[in-house]
Amino acid sequence: MDRRRAYITNAVRRFKFVQRGKRRLRQSPMVGEIKHYRRWLEKEVEFLHLKLVVALGASAVQALEGKAVTITRSRTPRKFIGLDEHSGQVTVHPSYLLRLPSDEDRERAYKAFLLDLKRIRALAH
Repeated sequence: MDRRRAYITNAVRRFKFVQRGKRRLRQSPMVGEIKHYRRWLEKEVEFLHLKLVVALGASAVQALEGKAVTITRSRTPRKFIGLDEHSGQVTVHPSYLLRLPSDEDRERAYKAFLLDLKRIRALAH
């Protein structure tokens, strides 16, 4: 996909971190934080007249759906109702693939992610 035809944003604008030695680990946002920033996300979608909205990960899905959704059961084309019924697709966040414990799990999840990307490409055209 031509990067000039895509718009990438975050569902939550401010991230919290936990210090672990020299490393800073990002914490998942809380429900209130996701709800707080949803208004910004809605305005971005409205302003840009997007053809397709892709939610990468649990926080993005929750921001778009307005409720928690299980990603593995929601990886199908859908309409995000809170966003003037924009066409969309839900998939895992790429960082999820890196955190999986075994090579077998990573391989299976990566193949599923590639199928999602193929569906997204078809929806975009």
